[in-house]
Amino acid sequence: MLSIIKRTKLASPQTHYTSTILSLLQTHSISQSSIQKVMEQSKNDIESYDDQQKWVFDSSLDSRGEIPRRARTGAWRAALFIIAIEFSERLSYFGISTSLVVYLTTILHQDLKMAVRNANYWSGVTTLMPLLGGFVADAYIGRYATVLLATIIYLMGLILLTLSWFIPGLKPCHEEVCVEPRRAHEIAFLIAIYLISIGTGGHKPSLESFGADQFEDDHPEERKMKMSYFNWWSAGLCAGVLTAVTIVVYIEDHIGWGVAGIILTVVMATSLLVFLIGKPFYRYRAPSGSPLTPMLQVFVAAVAKRHLPRPNDSSLLHELSREEYNKGRLLSRTEKLKFLDKAAIIENRGSENASAEKESPWKLATVTKVEELKLLINMIPIWFFTLAFGICATQSTTFFIKQAIIMDRHIGHNFIVPPSSMFALVALSMIISVTVYEKILVPLSRRLTGKERGISILQRIGTGMVFSLLAMIIAALVERKRLDYTKQHHIPMNVIWLAPQFIVIGIADAFTLVGLQEYFYDQVPDSMRSLGIGLYLSVVGAASFVNNLLMTVTDRLAEEISGKTLFGKDLNSSRLDRFYWTLAALTAANICFFVFVARRYTYKSVKSSVVVADGGDDGC
Repeated sequence: MLSIIKRTKLASPQTHYTSTILSLLQTHSISQSSIQKVMEQSKNDIESYDDQQKWVFDSSLDSRGEIPRRARTGAWRAALFIIAIEFSERLSYFGISTSLVVYLTTILHQDLKMAVRNANYWSGVTTLMPLLGGFVADAYIGRYATVLLATIIYLMGLILLTLSWFIPGLKPCHEEVCVEPRRAHEIAFLIAIYLISIGTGGHKPSLESFGADQFEDDHPEERKMKMSYFNWWSAGLCAGVLTAVTIVVYIEDHIGWGVAGIILTVVMATSLLVFLIGKPFYRYRAPSGSPLTPMLQVFVAAVAKRHLPRPNDSSLLHELSREEYNKGRLLSRTEKLKFLDKAAIIENRGSENASAEKESPWKLATVTKVEELKLLINMIPIWFFTLAFGICATQSTTFFIKQAIIMDRHIGHNFIVPPSSMFALVALSMIISVTVYEKILVPLSRRLTGKERGISILQRIGTGMVFSLLAMIIAALVERKRLDYTKQHHIPMNVIWLAPQFIVIGIADAFTLVGLQEYFYDQVPDSMRSLGIGLYLSVVGAASFVNNLLMTVTDRLAEEISGKTLFGKDLNSSRLDRFYWTLAALTAANICFFVFVARRYTYKSVKSSVVVADGGDDGC
């Protein structure tokens, strides 16, 4: 009878719940006293349901430090502020990054190889810094405070970058034609862009995870909103990129870098004001201390108990109750990395002195802490096998742009497309792809698979990898054709030939980059979500350094084999097509390894009365 009532509670709307239960009880000839007890319980259940609809019980707080009201805080009313800020930050970042190779070669007069390497170093540092920023946000000062501090540092970098074009002592040159830039300008420029790196390190992981925090995982409607959040976050990001590589880049090319710097500074300052205005609408999570210490405690406890037999019954392992655990969600036991389960074994069970609560965390861990360590370990191969995609993605802001510089960019007789504006095709194709994915592919795949996400996160990431492989093949073919055309006709080929590789890499970004954002936010422990976004960004950062290593290795191998280097002083004396073919071969091999790992991956399994599993699927 109790199971019938529970099913009725889930199936019946709240307004009809009481009358439905009363009808069921009378039908089954239940005594009056029993009816009274069940009706009292149903009243309590309805009140609990009302509380869950009115208040947010996920450990978050409102701006006054109280339990947030659902109708006044969070969800899209807060997330839209945050997406708007991401638009302005990406406008500033890509206004600099997509033109960085151009700046290094034309203003600082570096050769092709040096400029691309320096651009990759800066990109690598910028996308690895979020690991530090995410850790500080999760462990010590919180996401909101981290965003504020990072934005101020970001503004300092933009202000210095702008001043380096207006203060006489910091200008690149005194003359109109600059043969060699002044050392003071180089130093000011490097300090400015690395201040922006530090600002991005705190801003990027904290803002994105702060936005996702505005949706409660255990509320069905808000959980679906969160799945859409990462898609619309990426759409806002791409809108910022699109504006940067069209309007800002045009100003840099035709009006001046200093004027562009003023615009970027004003936009970033305005975004800070917008962020502060949204303060009453946000939901906040308090920092929970170093998230890495509990991971180490689990490992130490497991090693100490390595000789104990692993129990098959989960009830014999230590776990807190829902009432005792207030730092996230409880996780279910999984069958991977069974050795670590020994950390949760209660020794001397049944003895008078045995008390789990009194045990040191270095000797006894909960099942949830054990599973959180398993999650991090399981992420390592996924992170590693997405590096090949990151290497492909870095080409769109380095070699793709350099190709555009030496090609015919005329539209009509008077207008010349700035080379960095070609990146607009990446942003456009990403916006269109994300919209198609959200509005068409997800609903269709939900009907076909019956799963809440439609396709799993790792399936989405793998799909993007296939598109990145296709982009490298197209890039290799186009570059070979460009070299032949230039040699035969002695004039540059039209830049429109680069459009396919920009568009396809944009589609790849829509699947893999957005998928990585969702994966690393969703699958890390709840206390490490800013650090999770940092892990996602570190894929691109590490890939930038690996890309430099690949350039060096392939260049030396080519010189040993043929006597000619792959990378000359300019693209016409280089064999960039062979480098693209190398990336295509590495990506193809990498996809095979990724599929192997993804098919054996186990998603986070959450103990909840509402949601069964966070990832929704097992395996790829």
